[in-house]
Amino acid sequence: MEALLWVNWIAFLAITIYAAFLFVQVVRTRIAYIKLGRKSEYDQDVKQRLKDIWVYVFGQKKLLKDMKSGIIHVMMFYGFLLVQFGAIDYIWKGLNPESHLPFGIFYPGFVFFQEIVTLTILVAVVWAFYRRYIEKLVRLKRGFKAGLVLIFIGTLMVTVLAGNGFELIWHEHSLTWSEPVASAIAAAFMWMSPTVAAVMFYIMWWIHLVALLAFLVYVPQSKHAHLIAGPANVYFNQDKKHGKLEPINFDMDEMEESDEEPSFGVGKVEDLSELQLLDLYACVECGRCTDVCPASGSGKMLSPMDVLVKIRDHLTEKGAAVTGKQAWVPSYAFAGTAGNQAVEPDNSLAEQVMNQQLIGDVVTEEELWACTTCRNCEDACPVMNQHVDTIIDLRRYLVMTEGKMDPEAQRAMMNIERQGNPWGLSKKDRENWREMDETLNIPTVKEMSKAGEEFEYLFWVSSMGSYDNRSQKIALAFARLMNKAGVKFAILGNKERNSGDTPRRLGNEFLFQELAEKNIKEFEKNGVKKIVTIDPHAYNIFKNEYPDFGFEGEVYHHTELLAELINEGRLAPQEAVNEKITFHDSCYLGRYNEVYNPPRDILQSIPGVEYVEIERNRENGMCCGAGGGMMWMEETTGNRVNVARTEQALEVSPNTISSGCPFCLTMLTDGTKAKEVDEEVTTQDVAEVLERSIFGEPAKVEQTA
Repeated sequence: MEALLWVNWIAFLAITIYAAFLFVQVVRTRIAYIKLGRKSEYDQDVKQRLKDIWVYVFGQKKLLKDMKSGIIHVMMFYGFLLVQFGAIDYIWKGLNPESHLPFGIFYPGFVFFQEIVTLTILVAVVWAFYRRYIEKLVRLKRGFKAGLVLIFIGTLMVTVLAGNGFELIWHEHSLTWSEPVASAIAAAFMWMSPTVAAVMFYIMWWIHLVALLAFLVYVPQSKHAHLIAGPANVYFNQDKKHGKLEPINFDMDEMEESDEEPSFGVGKVEDLSELQLLDLYACVECGRCTDVCPASGSGKMLSPMDVLVKIRDHLTEKGAAVTGKQAWVPSYAFAGTAGNQAVEPDNSLAEQVMNQQLIGDVVTEEELWACTTCRNCEDACPVMNQHVDTIIDLRRYLVMTEGKMDPEAQRAMMNIERQGNPWGLSKKDRENWREMDETLNIPTVKEMSKAGEEFEYLFWVSSMGSYDNRSQKIALAFARLMNKAGVKFAILGNKERNSGDTPRRLGNEFLFQELAEKNIKEFEKNGVKKIVTIDPHAYNIFKNEYPDFGFEGEVYHHTELLAELINEGRLAPQEAVNEKITFHDSCYLGRYNEVYNPPRDILQSIPGVEYVEIERNRENGMCCGAGGGMMWMEETTGNRVNVARTEQALEVSPNTISSGCPFCLTMLTDGTKAKEVDEEVTTQDVAEVLERSIFGEPAKVEQTA
């Protein structure tokens, strides 16, 4: 017996060392691939990063948004962590028979706890199998690879329970309360002799060991690499809360000194940053991002998950060709894969991989232009992947390097460049909206300066508020409320330009930076310290992205200011608005900036209002379809996003669908018209509803776009 134990020890050490070697090799290879990207800069706020690990990794915060899948994952995650102590004990028993971990009097309690954990994991495995293959959740892939991890985990749990049962027979131990499952197995096979039971124990032991080590090698070269890359991604996560985009450095001197053709944006996988490449290996392939994507949900080609997965697979193959490190191990088992053949000398496959176009061969232009930049995908992602900035970086390459863009979007961009608004209307007419109600005091900064007066807030009217007939009513309502509250404000008038959000999200970073520079100079010239706007897109870009270009100032959304004025008693809703009202969250106000309560507080402060929530609300609210420049492009495939969102709002049977964004209001108005309910259901900005309560305005608002 002693000789067999020595053989067992030698075999154990050999296979364990080999598996550990393969594991380290794969991890080092993936790190080498990630390092092909641009160097990433990130702050050193270790305390916040550790808090994120606690909340999102150990707290499983985002996974629990889907309660059923979240519970399954919690059972597996914590079960797998805890069961490792039992695995160590099990392996110990195989190497040193009739011995176990030295827990003394606590050992019976330890093995009882391990059996409970093992059974919990088995329940989770069966439940996960049901969700994927029986219930057939749309967002989950099916097939052998998708279920392989369940086979691994199920095998590990069954073999440890069976092995412990056979060990009781082998050593002729009594059945015990501390191992109820193992004791039940032992009772079922009590007819076995100790020798046969010993053989069966070692069969289970070796199956368990091989499965455990195979799983170890499998994890970093499969979608389960997220077990390693996911926590790293959460820790190294930049400030993704506001979807902040990285500026491009347009240094003309550097371009002239370089021998290469100027290239902007991401045209090759190596142009992505290291953190963007880490996203690829962190992807869980859980489909949560695609499940909430408005483009995917309305029949467009885009799937945020598929974009990351396709770029990841391309990186793996190209990374192998560039670094000379084989992608898959053991190499003899994967000799026919592109990731391994690409490193072989004189293999044409390497050249093919190197010549693959990231945009076109890997990801299609149609996918890139379908994105509304709503960031619902990022909110849903359990490992905090950032899909939108990758998509916009690819758009930047299309627009600024290849000169490719949807004709309608290009027209809007040219109009912004020439006249400062997407319609190409005269910039000299920008302040004419004031003439719609000459009783209101809406001064320009120039007029205030001439009068020797100061203003507290610059009211950024935006292109929508200045030119769009429907949005002008929002601007007037807000101005009337500020007059009533005694707020000192001014507008730039004809000096106001586009904020630059549309060009930036469409990929024209150069035009955005030009606009930002001019706007900031105008702010500084007029001593602007506070900005308030009815446009969440302008609000977001001023608050979170203009500081990169030197802007210093406070930025408010008009619902934030109105809520504050009500709290201070400067505005008092009096007239009853006897309507059932729901509120649609703008992506750039909600998910980008977490402003959820002010508009709701305003509506709920109005007498007579019966406030109801759309099922998808707050951080899970669905996009109206206008973001990312889509306001200026026609949807040519699938269903219209704005109609789908309107249908969700209509499910709660409102009299009025309210919003805090002129873009959203336009899309929802079009949605009610498409559903032929515009006569029964109005669409109004929060400021307009509040205006009715304070001034007693008529309930019906003309629905013009």
